[in-house]
Amino acid sequence: MKKLFAAAVLCLSSAGGLQAGLHTGDLDYKDGAAQLRGYAAYEEAGGSRPGVLIVHDWSGVGPYVKERARQLASMGYVVLAADIYGREIRPASQQEAARQAGIYRADRALMRARAAAGLAALKRLPGVDPSRTAVMGYCFGGGVALELARSGAEIKGAASFHGNLDTPNPADAGNIKGKIAVFHGSDDPHVSTAAVAAFQEEMRAAGADWQLVTYGGAVHSFSNPGAGGDPKTGSAYNEKADKRSWRALQDFFSEVLAP
Repeated sequence: MKKLFAAAVLCLSSAGGLQAGLHTGDLDYKDGAAQLRGYAAYEEAGGSRPGVLIVHDWSGVGPYVKERARQLASMGYVVLAADIYGREIRPASQQEAARQAGIYRADRALMRARAAAGLAALKRLPGVDPSRTAVMGYCFGGGVALELARSGAEIKGAASFHGNLDTPNPADAGNIKGKIAVFHGSDDPHVSTAAVAAFQEEMRAAGADWQLVTYGGAVHSFSNPGAGGDPKTGSAYNEKADKRSWRALQDFFSEVLAP
């Protein structure tokens, strides 16, 4: 079934195995001429609800971020998993994923524009209260979430899971309008201690409302069961850190997205 919501086309289907009334589907939208395809999830319910934008890791829109979208939707949020890369771009290898992520990490203006397009598409979805939205992301997507906040976007909060913390323009943190939550693995080899220290100084200098939670023994991708179980590789699932950070996220969203 297709419905037209402004410039976005949403194809919805019932989500098997989840709460009755939960709908999911691909969402086509644009950033200028760029064709993007995200994934929306929300409950069939009356009244306005908070909206959450999720940004994928470097592998693009796929099963993991879609599952997280469904989890949040079952909690009563209207959710859009944004597409940063483009409708036809779904990396099939780590090399291609690294190349795609590198394009946007090298061009923060483009990164922010793609994230902003996703936020605009989220706010057009049925049932969203546009005054109560937040962004979150994983790995590459965590960095995107923070860049969207630094751009001055009208969001209540931004959360990063094992994400990149660096930015070429730390002073932009002065534009942040919402609260910031970072969930970080203490042994993540992809985010240096210098980057963590620089991020903290950036937030202090900006006078931001921020928190950084560090999980002992966790490495990169600690929330993703698909990352494997060997921390020596630098990326591995950590069940304790996953469950603790998810509870922390729920508390964060309960605070920032409250009516």
